[in-house]
Amino acid sequence: MKGCAENARKLSSAMALCNPSDLKQKLRPGQRLMGLDVGTKTIGLALSDSSLTVATPMETLRRTKFRDDLSRLRRIIAERGVDGLVIGLPINMDGSEGRRAQSVRQFAANLLEAIDIPAAFWDERLSTAAVTRILLEAEVSRKRRRQVVDKMAAAYILQGALDHLGQREAGATDRPMNRR
Repeated sequence: MKGCAENARKLSSAMALCNPSDLKQKLRPGQRLMGLDVGTKTIGLALSDSSLTVATPMETLRRTKFRDDLSRLRRIIAERGVDGLVIGLPINMDGSEGRRAQSVRQFAANLLEAIDIPAAFWDERLSTAAVTRILLEAEVSRKRRRQVVDKMAAAYILQGALDHLGQREAGATDRPMNRR
């Protein structure tokens, strides 16, 4: 099987990253996963615990030049003991992929050309809407919602992947993670 980063370099319509189930097998014991919610202006980050059970919102990076974004991500990955990435893929409600999904795929390909780390896409449909609803129910101010929604969406995406991994270990059936 080809390496995840090598597969990610192929930005064809069938660009393949690891399935989250395969991603877990590539991690060293005690290492963590980082979730990314890649937007046009920001990148929300979340971090798993070392047992790969709980996702915690971490921070939101304001996007600048890719080179600068890459430098910050490299530093965070090294500081936090991150051994794999779960990248939210914005699939349309009908299951198709639009410009945003293509943009995220390109970001992932560029990232994985520069960072030798396994990664997987996770369907992020409705993640921001779900997080926004939770924040509204908690009566969080609009200003505060803007400050936290991206990192909380990253945690929502990562938690979905972690829950899937936990279910797989318990013997549940697999569902496709990487579309196309």
